[in-house]
Amino acid sequence: MPSRSARVPRDAVHHPVFARFYARFSVSADLRGGIAAYREELLAGLSGRVIEIGAGNGLNFAHYPAAVSEVVALEPERTLRKLAVTAALHADVPVDVVPGAAEALPVKSEAFDGAVASLVLCSVRDLSRALSEMRRVLRPGGELRFFEHGVAPGGAMATVQRGLDRTVWPRLFGGCHTSRDPLAAIEAAGFELGTYRRLRVPDKGPRLPTSCCVLGVARRPHEDTH
Repeated sequence: MPSRSARVPRDAVHHPVFARFYARFSVSADLRGGIAAYREELLAGLSGRVIEIGAGNGLNFAHYPAAVSEVVALEPERTLRKLAVTAALHADVPVDVVPGAAEALPVKSEAFDGAVASLVLCSVRDLSRALSEMRRVLRPGGELRFFEHGVAPGGAMATVQRGLDRTVWPRLFGGCHTSRDPLAAIEAAGFELGTYRRLRVPDKGPRLPTSCCVLGVARRPHEDTH
C-alpha cells in the first residue's frame, strides 16, 4: 500500500464542467473518430486482473476481452465516475469502479497482471509518481497498455503545444497537457518498452494539439523488485 505521505484525497480531481463536455465529446469521438478501434487494439490479449487508471466515463469497458477476470477502474473525477459505474453494469467482464488518484493507487503491490493508461497521462498531476505507482501494482512481467497523446516530433506544433501548456490549455481541459512525452516518461519510470506505433488522431482533417498519439505496450521487468 502507498505510504501516508503519498495519499491523495478521494476527490482531489473535480472538473464538473469539463467532465460533462468530455462525456459528450468522447462518445462522439469513439463513433466518428475511430477511437473505438484503438480501444479494441489497446486491450486485445489482456488476461487476468487488470487495473485501469483514469477510466473516465468507462468507454474502454466494452472492449475488454473475456480472458480478463476482473477490472479495477480508478476514476478520481466524481461526475465521470458516476458514468463509469453505469458503463460497468453493461460490461462483459467484472468491473469495479473506485475513487482515487493515479499518484497513490489504493491497491496492493504486485496485485495485477495488466495496467491500462488511456488518454490519462496528459492530465495526472505528477507523471513520474503515477507511473511509479503503476509499476508498483503490476506483477513482474506484467503489462502496461497505453494509448496517449503527447508532444509532436519537433517543429512548429511542439512550440504551440508548449505555449498552450503554459497558459490556457490545462485550465480549459481538466488539467490536460499537450506537450508531455509519454514514451520517455514510461521508460524513465523503469518499464521496458515493447511494441508501439504512432498515430494521428483524427487521421483526417486539421492537425490538433492532441493529434500526435502513441499506442503500445510496456512491461515491468521480470527481475524488478521495485
